Amino acid sequence: MPAPYTGGCQCGAVRYLLRAEPLTLYICHCTECQKQSSNAFGISMTVMRADVDITHGTLRAFERPARDNNHVVGTYCPDCGSRLFHARSQRPDHMNIKPGTLDDTSWLRPVAHIWTRSAQPWVTIPDGMLTFPAQPPSHDPLVAAYAEAHP
Repeated sequence: MPAPYTGGCQCGAVRYLLRAEPLTLYICHCTECQKQSSNAFGISMTVMRADVDITHGTLRAFERPARDNNHVVGTYCPDCGSRLFHARSQRPDHMNIKPGTLDDTSWLRPVAHIWTRSAQPWVTIPDGMLTFPAQPPSHDPLVAAYAEAHP
């Protein structure tokens, strides 16, 4: 399904538009994603920040420390609390959309699992899936895998 893509929070107070194709889509098993999602993992879709427009509503932000003296800013709807995005200080031109907030999620296909050393023991990662026990050395392998899977 080609861009543009639309999405929003659970209550509808915040809406957004993604005007370009995502760079990658991956599943993260780190303990922070487990806490944020209240689940066994989080899913993140990396996009260029300039390609996302908030079309309705206002976001609130929560900042937490990350490794290597960086920080992560999560943005969410102040009415229903749905997390919509997060961004890392070391990559100011990129952001991650929480893809479950898209209006149509039927086309989503993750290309990798990261932080698998924190994965819950009952989670099964499909054979042949790209995996990393921690943070990949750079974002490049995730982007390359997505480009290969979505020509």
